Amino acid sequence: MRKLALTAALAAATFSLGACATLKGAAIGGAGGAAVAAASGKSVEKGAAVGGVAGAVVGTAVGD
Repeated sequence: MRKLALTAALAAATFSLGACATLKGAAIGGAGGAAVAAASGKSVEKGAAVGGVAGAVVGTAVGD
């Protein structure tokens, strides 16, 4: 649960700094991946990593 809180704090920091779409996507994806992994009993670290990569890709594709 501690890692999930850290990921959520990272997402909040990313939004408050007005970072680019890639970082926003990575933060959102990381938080979402960690939450899904925690809810399903999987590895939170791996879920955050996979979600972060997927979010970064989507953030890059969509842009601001």
